Amino acid sequence: MRPRRQGRVRRPYDLVRADPEPGFEISVDGVPVPVVPGQTVGAAMHGAGIRSWRTTRIAGRPRGLFCGIGVCFDCLVTVNDSPSLRACVTEARPGDRVSTGGPQDAAGEAALRGTQASGDGADGSRDAAGEGDG
Repeated sequence: MRPRRQGRVRRPYDLVRADPEPGFEISVDGVPVPVVPGQTVGAAMHGAGIRSWRTTRIAGRPRGLFCGIGVCFDCLVTVNDSPSLRACVTEARPGDRVSTGGPQDAAGEAALRGTQASGDGADGSRDAAGEGDG
C-alpha cells in the first residue's frame, strides 16, 4: 500500500490541471454555500454537506439528489423566486437565492391536500423506497 502524502489538499480539478474561474457563493435558505463555476445548485449543496431538503408527502422521508440527471424531481428547489426547479440540472449563478421550502412547508402542503399516512400517493403510485409520490 502506498503511503499517503502529507501537506496540500488536492481538489478534483487540480488532478486534471483545470483552471476554473474564481468561485462564488449562493445563498441556500439564508446560509452561504461556496460554488465552483459550472456546478449545479444540487452539486454545490451536496458539496456543502446538504444531503436532503425535501420530504415525501406521506411518510416525511428525506429527499435530495437521487438521479442527478433531471428525471426524478426529488431535488426540487426555488431559485430566485422561480419555484419547482430541479437542483441537479440548474446551474448555480453568483448571488442565487435558493429556498428549499423547509419541513414546515411540506407539513403545510400535506395538511392542505388532506393526505393520510397510507403509504400510497394520490394516484396509487409508489416511489423507489415504496412510498407514495413525494
